[in-house]
Amino acid sequence: MKLGAHMSIAGGVSEALLRGQELNCHTIQIFTKNNNQWQAKPISKDEADLFALRLKETKIFPVISHDCYLINLASVNQDTEQKSIAAFTDEILRADLLNIPYLVMHPGSHLQAGEKAGINRIAKNLNTIFKQINKTKTMILLETTAGQGTNLGYKFEQLAEIISLIKDKEKIGICLDTCHIFAAGYDIRDKKNYQKTFSEFDKIIGLDKLKVIHLNDSKKDLGCKVDRHEHIGKGFIGLNGFRLLLNDERLKDIPMVLETPKSPDGNADLENLDVLRKLIK
Repeated sequence: MKLGAHMSIAGGVSEALLRGQELNCHTIQIFTKNNNQWQAKPISKDEADLFALRLKETKIFPVISHDCYLINLASVNQDTEQKSIAAFTDEILRADLLNIPYLVMHPGSHLQAGEKAGINRIAKNLNTIFKQINKTKTMILLETTAGQGTNLGYKFEQLAEIISLIKDKEKIGICLDTCHIFAAGYDIRDKKNYQKTFSEFDKIIGLDKLKVIHLNDSKKDLGCKVDRHEHIGKGFIGLNGFRLLLNDERLKDIPMVLETPKSPDGNADLENLDVLRKLIK
């Protein structure tokens, strides 16, 4: 299985690959810039070349990119919307330069404009971006959300509707976050509920659209709509939910990455990965 974790890019994007290699990751997720700033200096040719070299050396694949937290393609504020379009366009170009196949994004927050209006705005802005940079290869993955505030993407139907409005369907897929779907009310703790949740996903969106999974336990209980990640097996999902996920033959080729809390000594990722690997039959 392709198991890994989100890695820091301190010192350069290529450093994340070395950090992933130290943890025996088969896949990793990164930010390609500071995740709390609108703009960043371009990735230099030297850094892109070093990243490509270390990709070959570490054999980590795929590397997954996550966009910056400021971006909101559903924003009704024109200034924020335009900043988001520019920033997300740059995120795609950065990922594409590094030959990163997947860029994960939070769909957006409608900010009291209403879910339908927010969904339409996200799709409109994505279509505009895809038209402007139609030769990029990086696929955009809409991430399932917990449903905090006015965030969209906490229902499979919302994600399916966004996809239905995208003109170039080959450029769009899904990243499923276990903590987020659980917080949104989708139970995966036992076999019956697990099968029900994934049957719904397959019927509404399609398992063929699922490209990446974020492995996070939840600090809060089912349906709370609060996004709080916990270490594997120490939250309300518990070990059995992850056991079912890791041994689901339909998902065996999908990269799965941790976004669990980090520790000062760096051992938390190692411990969580060890827990996951022991659950695989």
